[in-house]
Amino acid sequence: MNLDKYNYFLPEKNLALEPTIPRDSSKLFVYNTKTDLISFDYFYNLDKYLPENSFMVLNNTKVLPARVVMRKSTRGKVILLFLVNELTHSASSGQAGSRTISAMADRKVNVGDKLFFNKDNYVEVVAQKEHIFELEFNFDRKHLFFLLKKYGTMPIPLYLKKTPLKRDELLEKYQTIFAKTEGSAAAPTASLHFTDRVFNKLDKKGIKKYFVTLHVGLGTFAPITDQNIKQKKLHEEYFEIDVKTLQLINQSKSEKKKIVAVGTTVTRTLESAVENFITRESHHSDFVVMVPSKVKNFLPPPHAIFDKTELFIFPPYNFKMVDIMVTNFHLPKSSLMMLVEAFLQHKGAKKSLVELYNIAIKNNFRFYSFGDAMVII
Repeated sequence: MNLDKYNYFLPEKNLALEPTIPRDSSKLFVYNTKTDLISFDYFYNLDKYLPENSFMVLNNTKVLPARVVMRKSTRGKVILLFLVNELTHSASSGQAGSRTISAMADRKVNVGDKLFFNKDNYVEVVAQKEHIFELEFNFDRKHLFFLLKKYGTMPIPLYLKKTPLKRDELLEKYQTIFAKTEGSAAAPTASLHFTDRVFNKLDKKGIKKYFVTLHVGLGTFAPITDQNIKQKKLHEEYFEIDVKTLQLINQSKSEKKKIVAVGTTVTRTLESAVENFITRESHHSDFVVMVPSKVKNFLPPPHAIFDKTELFIFPPYNFKMVDIMVTNFHLPKSSLMMLVEAFLQHKGAKKSLVELYNIAIKNNFRFYSFGDAMVII
């Protein structure tokens, strides 16, 4: 796998340090893969480019302020990024008594170190696997979310360290307007552009919206490693699709409507839901876990799906669910770029993603989490 195919140079002026105001006034890069035509617009006009026989799927996960400055026993500082998506999974799987969580640290810590929120609440490093630390906390797991909200900041990417936005501003701007289910360590950034105005225009066109939940973790934002390439897997992330949504998606697909996936997290969720077709039930009686099967049509199970995905989508890949994709502009050599490139190739696009990115850069599009958007039709 040649990662250099996914490399490009981004001038500093194209790095978005804060979102546009209002958020739906971000620019929209429109690429029609059938005609090979490119057009530019604003996100509030997204409805103009989606066919009437389409419906939209979005990720309603909610980001927690999961980056916290902790204190060692020596009073030295350590910044931890708590991978709260894993904690949410263990709670939903009936492991509510567990008092462990994984985290990333900005500097060296050792097994046995205690890291303090305050004098009464701390976590202890109990294990390490490469750059991921397993922590055990000395309080009830529900209290962890309280501590994060009190002491934490939104886990914006490190390239946004120069953002002018303050903590309270980030709590609002690094969150979708429809965020519902707490559990993400990063935002599903393609959804940050949506406003009530955009949804109202989509409603008038008859384009319905459905929500799934994928709690964002390392599988979405971590750099690609040799292990990812060798195993053809990403770090596990957990997703849920409720019964009603499954039925509505299946009904819409059976009516030959096209799925508009908003973001790579929704794309991975929907494609995983087909890759892991139902054959066995999980340990939790209310959910169904899916395992691989060669199915052509998506048939919903009689229960909600709560499952994990390690799906690493890269070319060539046969997309079974997604027909249209709304996405942001992603970091070079990232798994997100590879997923979007795979979608372009699946659609028979004449241009590569790097070609499209270079066109966007020349036309002053803003990149990354707070940047502009692209729709691939």
